[in-house]
Amino acid sequence: MSHLTFGEAGFVGLLQGITELFPVSSLGHAVLIPALAGGSWAQDLNVPKPESPYLAFIVGMHVATAVAMIAFFWRDWARIIRGFFASIKHVIAPEPGTYRLQPQTTEQQLAWMIILATIPVGIAGLALEHLFRTKFSKPEPTAIFLFVNGLILLAGEWRRRSLASAEAAQLAADEAAIADRQRAAVAVGGARMATSGGGRHSAGQRALKQHEASLAVQADERLARQGFLGAFVLGTMQILALLPGISRDGIVMVSGMFRGLTRQDAARFSFLLSAPVILAAGVLKIPDVMGHLGDGVRGQILFGSILAGIGAYLSLRFLVRYLSNPNRTLTPFAIYCLLMGLGSAIYLA
Repeated sequence: MSHLTFGEAGFVGLLQGITELFPVSSLGHAVLIPALAGGSWAQDLNVPKPESPYLAFIVGMHVATAVAMIAFFWRDWARIIRGFFASIKHVIAPEPGTYRLQPQTTEQQLAWMIILATIPVGIAGLALEHLFRTKFSKPEPTAIFLFVNGLILLAGEWRRRSLASAEAAQLAADEAAIADRQRAAVAVGGARMATSGGGRHSAGQRALKQHEASLAVQADERLARQGFLGAFVLGTMQILALLPGISRDGIVMVSGMFRGLTRQDAARFSFLLSAPVILAAGVLKIPDVMGHLGDGVRGQILFGSILAGIGAYLSLRFLVRYLSNPNRTLTPFAIYCLLMGLGSAIYLA
């Protein structure tokens, strides 16, 4: 009978948290690493195997990862959730039995875009989960899918270079708009700091947070212009991430760039889309953790999930800064996927 050790749980949990946000497919690594390690790892950490405790473990990691993503973007999610509830009153009935959604603000528009984008992958996940897990979640096809993911990232990098001038112009416009707001608030802010005796460090921290918040608001305004159709298209692309080896964030990011979004905006939308999908997938499978699949391994699940959450938060913090730098590229992730996928395929063959 297979088991799950604390060593396995800790290593895979931390790996899951990191690879969930990096465009290199966490599920692909969850399948490949045990197969490459062999021995008890291949026995204990077998995704397609029926009644495997590894399935319950993956559930816990998904929930922890989603919680970390929501915690990182908590200010943005607070705005979006407020926008959703505020938009309810704008669902009007011009005629008996008919309804029309009329978002009034960027936050309201974005809230409904995220909901709409989540529907296709939610339906596909419920309908095809067993097929994808039993037929495709095996090491050999996973290695191939990971190689394909590298090609997808290279295509995204090619697209990013073709949008380089638009990206530079957008960054310059963002900084100019923020500078204008800061200059308008200098007199009031300076007077308050002088009377309150606030330190330079605290003032610098506040300025940094305000800068990041302003960038987020402006990015959301651009995302909202994608409309419901654009959100549906990008959300549908997440279905491909049900294949182990295809990154959810990677495929949404690249698809967004091909729809005209800059890499920064496409990455932001992919991160916002990921949280509800990952959380919903984990919550729906919680009965597995509480049922017989979780017997004897709940301590390991908790340990691995905590590390997954920490890894996800730190990797997201790194990625947001990495992708905001126009000199950084997706090429390192693409090369890694190509080498890992090809090398794994050759080794497993």
